[in-house]
Amino acid sequence: MAIEIHKVTAHIGARVEGVDITPPLDQETSTALREALNAHKALVFDARGLDDAGQQAFVRHFGDITTAHPTVSAVDGAPNVLPVDSEGGGRAANHWHTDVTFVLNPPQATSLRSITVPPYGGETLIASSAAAYRNLPESLRSLADSLWAEHTNDYDYAVPEEEVDEEQSARRAQFTSIKYRTVHPVVRVHPLTGERGLFIGGFAQRIVGLSPGESRKILDLLQAYVTRPENVLRHRWSPDQLVLFDNRITQHYAVDNYDGRPRRLHRVTVAGDVPVGIEGKESYSIEGDASHYTPVAA
Repeated sequence: MAIEIHKVTAHIGARVEGVDITPPLDQETSTALREALNAHKALVFDARGLDDAGQQAFVRHFGDITTAHPTVSAVDGAPNVLPVDSEGGGRAANHWHTDVTFVLNPPQATSLRSITVPPYGGETLIASSAAAYRNLPESLRSLADSLWAEHTNDYDYAVPEEEVDEEQSARRAQFTSIKYRTVHPVVRVHPLTGERGLFIGGFAQRIVGLSPGESRKILDLLQAYVTRPENVLRHRWSPDQLVLFDNRITQHYAVDNYDGRPRRLHRVTVAGDVPVGIEGKESYSIEGDASHYTPVAA
């Protein structure tokens, strides 16, 4: 059966049919899926019969995989698989972000596989930062082109101390057990397509050369273009699905609207390259070594 690619929205997302992702893929199929990911930014697959080992094998068609996370524990017995679990702090992802941008070479792609799906809610939103960049007025686009931002995993959550319980405090301590600070271009050039996208999100905390207050105003202004509804895929999970998205040119958000019901996804990510801005300059690290987490993709 031939691969069928069905667009889900105008700017981002496609459903893939006609391919079984449980066995190894032939070269033609692998190439076709990579091209589809470049075009649509996010792909939705039927993942019936796929386990942790199969998810890792599938994701390896797109490059070397990372370990689960620089600081957060993996699934037992699967050091490359991160549990995204409502029982273990998975709802902490309910902010717009691109995965692990606080390291020098964030993942190039992220896969999420549904393990436990709540009876309602629990959607994952995925936004096209390329569409956001195209939406910018020319004057704002010129400003964004010139900016660099510091990304970190150690930032102010803006939550009153009395609302942070012991469990949340322990999760934060683990998340920041190694502190990372990396400077990335606000506008990243995609290494394969040449598209420009706004490379910001929740870990971007300060614009280089500006105060925190000034930085927040500019980052919020640019972020508003990323999260415009027309730039967003809202994926409602079904059992045994896998979503693969290009982490270089998207942001995502886990919607906490399922009343604390069980929800569990497993995440496997593909090692990425060092981001490059429009003038060809690469990102640079200020603090934190992530070599234990990810190789650098060519």
